[in-house]
Amino acid sequence: MTIFRRKPIMGLLAFSILLLAATCREPEQAAPLNLFDLQTRQSIAGVQAVDALKSARLVLVGEHHTDPSHHEAQLQVIRTLNAQPVPVSIGLEMFRKDSQAALDQWVAGELDETAFEKIYLDNWNFPWPLYRSIFVYAREKRIPMVGLNVSRDITRQVAQQGFASLSNQQRGELGGVTCNVTREYRDFIRSAFGAHGHGNMDFIRFCEAQLVWDTAMAINSLNHLEQHPDRVMVLLAGSGHARKMGIPYQIKSRLPIPATVLLPHTPDIFEPATLTGADADFIIMP
Repeated sequence: MTIFRRKPIMGLLAFSILLLAATCREPEQAAPLNLFDLQTRQSIAGVQAVDALKSARLVLVGEHHTDPSHHEAQLQVIRTLNAQPVPVSIGLEMFRKDSQAALDQWVAGELDETAFEKIYLDNWNFPWPLYRSIFVYAREKRIPMVGLNVSRDITRQVAQQGFASLSNQQRGELGGVTCNVTREYRDFIRSAFGAHGHGNMDFIRFCEAQLVWDTAMAINSLNHLEQHPDRVMVLLAGSGHARKMGIPYQIKSRLPIPATVLLPHTPDIFEPATLTGADADFIIMP
């Protein structure tokens, strides 16, 4: 993989091009973004919040899949960044890499909603209305959407038989995936393992399946950004994957690009009192 770094905006584009891009963009009507900075322990909003995200090439926004307010927060981040001169892509845990052609057709307006919803449900198990506004906005604004996940066959095989059971062809760019993670992440995965009620499934194999998703999404994000060095990616994923110990850890181990993690405010779960800078960079406040 070619090593690349995001240059400052003024080094990325000439000043005149930035002015042209800014004037040609349709003005966004996104509500002001309100963030709680987990490093400084201070609230920031509006222009100051946007400035805090500008240096990132990858902005990860977590979610609890069934919480509509989390998807509203994700859309708010996308709208806010899309109002800036640097173009945006949207990375999706919800779509497999092998469904990229369908995502491209959707964004291009070549698939109607009924046909696309069937493809969405083949990729993801949560109701379409939860995510619809994000997908419709991307289609309206022609924002590229990128499938980041692996096939369900690989996930199922790893969960049942372990990563070592995969063929070289199945592994592709994944390399070697093991449950070699920090104690904090192992504890998090163990809690998820218990919450999902996986019966007799082996924990290590479950952990490897989690790491396969983290690794695949990291690699596919980096590949997209390498191919599109002018873009910022907003990556939407479950909060376990989006937290710094998940996908960002896999990103950092491969290429030290600027990445920022945001988690949407959730009472008693994602709050200033319950998170630190080891978990995320910001909480998206109501």
